[in-house]
Amino acid sequence: MTTAVTPTLSGVIPPVCTPLTPEGEVDAGSLARLVDHLVAGGVDALFVLGSSSEVAYLTDAQRKVVLDTVIGHVGGQVPVLAGVIDMTAPRVLAHARVAVAAGASGLVATAPFYTRTHPAEIRTHFRAIAAGGGVPLYAYDLPVSVHTKLSAELLLELAAEGVLAGVKDSSGDDGGMRQVILRREAPFSVLTGSEVTVDAALWMGADGVVPGLGNVDPHGYVNLVRSASRGDWEAARREQERLVRLFEIVHVGGSRMGGSSAGLGAFKAALHLRGIIDHPATAMPQTPLNDDEIGRIGKHLAAAGLL
Repeated sequence: MTTAVTPTLSGVIPPVCTPLTPEGEVDAGSLARLVDHLVAGGVDALFVLGSSSEVAYLTDAQRKVVLDTVIGHVGGQVPVLAGVIDMTAPRVLAHARVAVAAGASGLVATAPFYTRTHPAEIRTHFRAIAAGGGVPLYAYDLPVSVHTKLSAELLLELAAEGVLAGVKDSSGDDGGMRQVILRREAPFSVLTGSEVTVDAALWMGADGVVPGLGNVDPHGYVNLVRSASRGDWEAARREQERLVRLFEIVHVGGSRMGGSSAGLGAFKAALHLRGIIDHPATAMPQTPLNDDEIGRIGKHLAAAGLL
């Protein structure tokens, strides 16, 4: 199916939600319980300070609380990747120094954003981060947020140079992801960011998944990946279809809030209903789910066998 290149990272790597208090501070106790929940679910690594962590809303001090809490609590049981997402390389490098000092196993960065850039400048951006980081660097392909699609050519060039260890592909461009899988020669992890097409991505040769919904049901994604790894594609499809139905929780908020508010609010409401975090609060100015919507999420959890 694909070239026999050994990836540097594989399996289920959930992008860890950041539990907050009603006052908007990081709830370290709930975060530690969430880490325990994910590790007990059999995940292969953790990714903190990404989109599902509400990184765009966190202050630098709050980012450090997340890093120290997760890395300290996990105690080396699994690797912890740290998002160092910011607009340009100097700002990213400042976050990288903090993350590496905290003990992060790897760094995750997007292309530059707000500023309008050329592919040559994006290459310089990733090269500078890799040179200054000292740990493996993973690209986060997220054109919906940064307005730049990372091409297969750019990713493979930086992989061949040893700049990038892998990519989290949240672009929705499965054809582009397949090109990376087919053409990679250096060790390079291809991780899908889609919750709902994991079985298809693994069939193409992807190495793993970074699913926001994995916060709610890590066991489900672990079962899916393990089924695929042993060639039981029917079992993988069934588990994927169950998770597709569960993923409907992200639409409960409807059109009265932004997509991020609806998705992150749904994940946190589900974690709260499951007794894992104390509060379903999301960062300001996101619109919170109401009691009726949270009740509907509870029905989805029950249907998925999670309550």
